[in-house]
Parts: sequence; structure tokens; C-alpha cells
Amino acid sequence: MGTGATLSHIGRPAEPDKRTLRREFLAVRNTLTADDVREAAAALAERALELPELERARTVAAYVSVGTEPGTLALLDTLRARGVRVLLPALLPDNDLDWGAYAGEGSLARVQHGGRMALFEPAGERLGPDAVTTADVVLLPGLAVDARGMRLGRGGGSYDRVLTRLEQAGARPALVVLLYDSEVVGRVPAEEHDQPVHAVVTPSGVRRFGADVPH
Repeated sequence: MGTGATLSHIGRPAEPDKRTLRREFLAVRNTLTADDVREAAAALAERALELPELERARTVAAYVSVGTEPGTLALLDTLRARGVRVLLPALLPDNDLDWGAYAGEGSLARVQHGGRMALFEPAGERLGPDAVTTADVVLLPGLAVDARGMRLGRGGGSYDRVLTRLEQAGARPALVVLLYDSEVVGRVPAEEHDQPVHAVVTPSGVRRFGADVPH
């Protein structure tokens, strides 16, 4: 399947900047077929559901994948069927995130934010940006993660705000990024404010970083 493509230069001393890396990772994702994405999503859900942190979670903050992102809907539906409260983000005009509860695929609204890719957001009640601080696990989107657990995001800053909000609230959820196998790399550029995740889930398994995730 197409998820095996790699970016062999990553991790060498002369690191590309974040913008260049984002373009390259997105280009690889854009080579994936619908079958590739569907197959990877099923495996990703299976691997993620093996995480003890998700097994015992009462509230999980997640997101709805779009395009060729690693698929999340199968995972969201299984968590909801287990009785887990699943929170999904809604993008605000300033790039911050509000949150709403997931009530099944039929509860999602397709929202176009300017010239960006349309997002699927919860159509029901908005719970406020601070709702994420109640989560036991936060599932993060990304384009890559490195051996330190540093995540390369899309550059909008929305999840940087989420992580800052969690820190300010004293909340310590497990931070887990969902990626394809080829997106776990040696090193990505990191800035002082960037925070590492605790684990990455890919279709082939789970990798943890540093200390154990919070309990």
C-alpha cells in the first residue's frame, strides 16, 4: 500500500524548515488511494484501541479526519459505542478551537472555512474552548513525529493553543498523535514552545516517547 513512501533526507544535520517538510509530507499523502486510506484507517483504529489509556478513558478529545489524513471515524465510533464521551473540535475565526460532543456520523456538519479544506465539525451544542481540559486522552492530528515525540503540525497553531490551555489548567491528558508509518521520522524542527506527545499510533503499532503517559 502507498503509505510506505519515505522522506530519506529527514534527520540529517541540514534539516529542512517546517514549511518545506509540510509540503513534502502532504505530497506523499496525496499519492494515497482511497483504498490505501481505508485500509490504514481500519488498522489505525485497531492499534489505537489497544492503548490502555483509551481503554480506561471516560472522555477523549479527537477530530474527524479529512482527505488523505489517517482515518479516524472508525475509532470515534468504537469509542462512542464503548460509552466514551468523544469531543470534537470546531475551528473558530482566530484559529482557536471550540468543542462539541460526537453523537455519530450523522451529527457532523461539513463546514467550509474560507479557502481551506472543508472540515467536519459537531453540529450540536458548543461547549467552549476549555472543554478539552476535561479529556483523559487528546488525539492530535499531525504530519510527522520524531524520535523525541516532537510533532509537526499543519502550521495553523490551533493545537499549540490547545496544548497551552491544557498546561495552564494543570490538565495532564495522554497526548497521542495519529500518523502513517512513514511519518515517524528521525527528527523534525522544533521551537521552544513546541511540546512532545506521549505516543504515536500508526497502522503497524504504537510507539511511546520519554516518560510514561499520565494516568
